[in-house]
Amino acid sequence: MYIPFSNIHNIGFISTRFAGTDGVSLETEKWARVFEKERFHCFYFAGELDRDPAQSFLVPKAHFMDPEIRTIFNTAFGSTANQVRDRKLTTTIHAIKEHLKDRLYDFIGKFNIDLLVPENALTIPLNIPLGLAITEVIAETGLPTLAHHHDFFWERQQFKTNAVWDYLNMAFPPHLPPIRHVVISSSADNQLSLRTGISGTIIPNVMDFKNPPLPPDEYADDVRQALGLDPDECLILQPTRVVKRKGIENAIELVGRLGMKARLVISHASGDEGHDYEQRIIDYSRRMQVNTLFVSDIINDRRGTTADGRKIYTLYDIYHHADFITYPSTIEGFGNAFLEAVYFRKPIMVNCYSIYTFDIKPKGFRAVEIDGYVTDEAIAYTRALLQDEQLRKKMVESNYALGQKFYSYEVLHDKLMNLMV
Repeated sequence: MYIPFSNIHNIGFISTRFAGTDGVSLETEKWARVFEKERFHCFYFAGELDRDPAQSFLVPKAHFMDPEIRTIFNTAFGSTANQVRDRKLTTTIHAIKEHLKDRLYDFIGKFNIDLLVPENALTIPLNIPLGLAITEVIAETGLPTLAHHHDFFWERQQFKTNAVWDYLNMAFPPHLPPIRHVVISSSADNQLSLRTGISGTIIPNVMDFKNPPLPPDEYADDVRQALGLDPDECLILQPTRVVKRKGIENAIELVGRLGMKARLVISHASGDEGHDYEQRIIDYSRRMQVNTLFVSDIINDRRGTTADGRKIYTLYDIYHHADFITYPSTIEGFGNAFLEAVYFRKPIMVNCYSIYTFDIKPKGFRAVEIDGYVTDEAIAYTRALLQDEQLRKKMVESNYALGQKFYSYEVLHDKLMNLMV
């Protein structure tokens, strides 16, 4: 289906959350910038919002952390989920779905929405009633839709045991004529076609490579002091949440074996996936004698002050002061942290997760690579990059040029506009 460009004025983004520094929120903001540059008006429907209130439609039941939604999720998925679904769960799902449908119709009517853009809400079933509600609204209205898929449920082990296969097949994602499906990697495109028969369009995540990051300002000059680093200590940044698939043990081992004065700084908390793995990382750091800092309390998407008077920095403030980036993920939908490291001209260690191997590396990007475990070669290369400015500059400048060529806002603009003819 082609979206009639001339008939589109108001775009409605839909998700569980548009707030903070998660990948979906960040990429949505980039899409919105491109649309607004073309004089479209963007509006937001979610369970948590930090957008302009005049453009926002807040519905608490859309959030994946709403208590009833969490109960549905915990009952429907995981090792304790029964193959047969209790009728009460079905009734609850449909009752909340109807509530969300009503609110979606209110959202569409209030802002006169011409184009829907569900952001991962038809991809990861953290909120099953929301996915069902969006699907039925599209089926009932025929509104043109760009469904932006960041990571599918079949990519995560936790979703494979469940009592809701009928809902997953119906709405995650739905196969409806008004929908154009957008994925962020060739692997996702292949799996989407193989599993559903749906043809997707690949639009990768991007950064504004045309406009390099501004140098750190006076506010962020004291980042290293705030983190307690000595002047001669390397800041090794792990710019992710503390979840199992991030493979943070490998970052700890890398730092522990460098033989250099260095500190590992982990930027984000565990979030919605529990704290058991965080405790594992704390224990492993202690055993490896690596000074690991968990600093999510002083990193946010906006600067500010904590309750006890400490400065809050953005993740970009931290990037400026990092000497090296670790990104040992085993699974990623794409790899925003890799692009961020390239954008800030920082050397990076990366585990060869599938998207990196098939989509990113073949374009010529350079990194310290591991394949599941830290090698002597990876240690030596990392040490050389930290000690040899010319070697480091050669890597980061080459990577930046490739980022500008393949993952810029200009690439995003051209691909989005090609969908709207």
